Amino acid sequence: MKKNLQWKLALIVAVIGLCLFLIYPPKDKIKLGLDLKGGTHLVLQVLTEDAINVETDQQLSRFEEVFKKNSITYLEANKEKPGRFYFRGIPVDQEGKVRDLIEQYTRDWDYSFSGDRLVFSLKPVAAQYLRDLAVTQTLETIRNRVDQFGVAEPIIQRQGSDRIVVELPGIEDPDRVKNLIKVTAVLEFKLVKAGPAPDEETLLREFGGKVPDDAEVVKSDPKRGVQGYYLVSKVATVTGKDLRTVRRGVDEWNNPAVHFTLNPDGAKRFEQVTGQNIGKQLAIILDGRLQSAPVIEARISDSGIIQGRFTPEEADDLVVILKAGALPAGIKYLEERTVGPSLGSDSIRQGLISGLVAIFAVMLFMIFYYRLAGLNAIIALILNEIIIFGAMGYFKATLTLPGIAGIILGIGMAVDANVLIFERIKEEIAVGKNISSSIATGFSRAFSAIFDSNLTTIISAVFLFQFGTGPIKGYAVTLICSLVANLFTAVFVSRFIFDAFVPTTAKRLSI
Repeated sequence: MKKNLQWKLALIVAVIGLCLFLIYPPKDKIKLGLDLKGGTHLVLQVLTEDAINVETDQQLSRFEEVFKKNSITYLEANKEKPGRFYFRGIPVDQEGKVRDLIEQYTRDWDYSFSGDRLVFSLKPVAAQYLRDLAVTQTLETIRNRVDQFGVAEPIIQRQGSDRIVVELPGIEDPDRVKNLIKVTAVLEFKLVKAGPAPDEETLLREFGGKVPDDAEVVKSDPKRGVQGYYLVSKVATVTGKDLRTVRRGVDEWNNPAVHFTLNPDGAKRFEQVTGQNIGKQLAIILDGRLQSAPVIEARISDSGIIQGRFTPEEADDLVVILKAGALPAGIKYLEERTVGPSLGSDSIRQGLISGLVAIFAVMLFMIFYYRLAGLNAIIALILNEIIIFGAMGYFKATLTLPGIAGIILGIGMAVDANVLIFERIKEEIAVGKNISSSIATGFSRAFSAIFDSNLTTIISAVFLFQFGTGPIKGYAVTLICSLVANLFTAVFVSRFIFDAFVPTTAKRLSI
C-alpha cells in the first residue's frame, strides 16, 4: 500500500474504533427520548405576579416596622395591588424624615406624596428582575424535586419568558409527579387562637364576626383527618426556611410521618414560643391548608414531627418538596402529554423499520445504478451511521423520533454527495481522461458543491438547535452529526477506497 494511503487507513480505523467504543454498550450510551421510551411531557407557566405580590407584602411589612421603630405615625397602611402599596395619615412635619428613611432602606421602589398619602410603586426594572428570578428559582426548585424523586434523564428547561418545559421519560405514575412539581410547599408553624369550627362564621362569633388584625383563618386539609376552620396567628413561629433536616419516619401509632430538625435560629424561636404556650395548639400549615394541630405538651427546641394520616408515598413526597424548598411563585399547567411505554416501543420499532428500509433501498439503488462504485458508497454510508451514533454517545444526546428523521435525511444527503462525485467522474471519463485522473478531478470538482450544501444545512440546523425545544433539538442534533460525518465519509473515505482498490493503470471503472 502506498505510504500516503497508510496514514489515511490509520485515521479511518481510529475514527471508527473510537466511535464503536463510544457507542458500546448502546443501551447505556444512547438515551431514548420521551416519544421512544414513554413518559410525561409538561409545559408549565410560572405565575410571576405571585413573586411581585410576595415582594409587595414583605416591603409593606418592612416599612411598617421601620416607621414604628422611628416613631413615624400613620392612620392606615395597605396594599392596592401587586407592586403598589400606600400609607395614609402621615403628618406633614414628618415628611422629610420619611424621605430620608425611604432613601436609606430601598432603591427598588418609587414613592410619591399626595397630601397625607404616601404611595410606593415597584420600579419596572426591579419588577422584571423579580419575574426573571422567580422563573429561574422555580426551574431550580423543580429540578431539585425531580432529581430527588429519582427520575432518570429528565429534561427541564426554560421556554420563553415565563414557561418551563419538563420531560420525564419512563414515569409510571405521572399524577404523582405532577402533584410533586406543582405544590408550592410553603410550610408554616402558627399558634392556634380558636377552632376548630364547622364554618368561618361560627369561628369568628366570639371575635365579633371579624378577623383580628393579628390573625387569619385557615381551612384544614380533609385528607389529613382534621376537619373545620381554625383561627391562627398571622405571623409564623417558624417556616420551611428554618428546616435543617427532613426525613420520613413513623409517629407513636406507627403511621407514616415526617420528622424534622431546625437550624439554630429557628430552634431558638421555636423553643421560646413553645415554652410560653404549653397547653395550646400549634398549627402545622402546608400551602395554606392545616395538616394537624397538636397540643404543645412541653418546651420543644430543635426537632419535631409532622403528622396527618399520610400514606408512605405522601410522606416521601412531602420530604422531597420540603428538602427542595418552596416555589417562589405558583405554576399553571398549560400542556400535558403522556406517552405510554407500549407506544414508545411501537415508535422504536417503526423508526427502526423506516431507517432500515431507507438504508436498504438506497443500497440497492446505488449497486444497481453505479455497480461496484455503488459498493464504495454503501461502505461510506455504513461508516457514516457508525460515526453518527458515536457522536451521539459522546455528547450524550437523546434519540427521538424527529432525531431518527434527521438520520434518514442525513442518509439521503450522504448518498447525494456520492452521486455528485460519481457523476463528475463519469463526465471526466466521457471526455477521454484516464481513470486515475477522472477520479481525482471528479472529487475535486464535486467537493465545493458538497461542502456548500452541507455547510448551509448545518447552519440551519444550528439555529433549530438554538431556538427549538424538545423534539426539534433532537432533530437538529442528529442532522448536524449526519452532515459532519457525511463530509468525512463521502469525501475522505470514498476517495481512499478508490485510491486503494483502483490501480493507477486501470483502463475501465465499474461505475
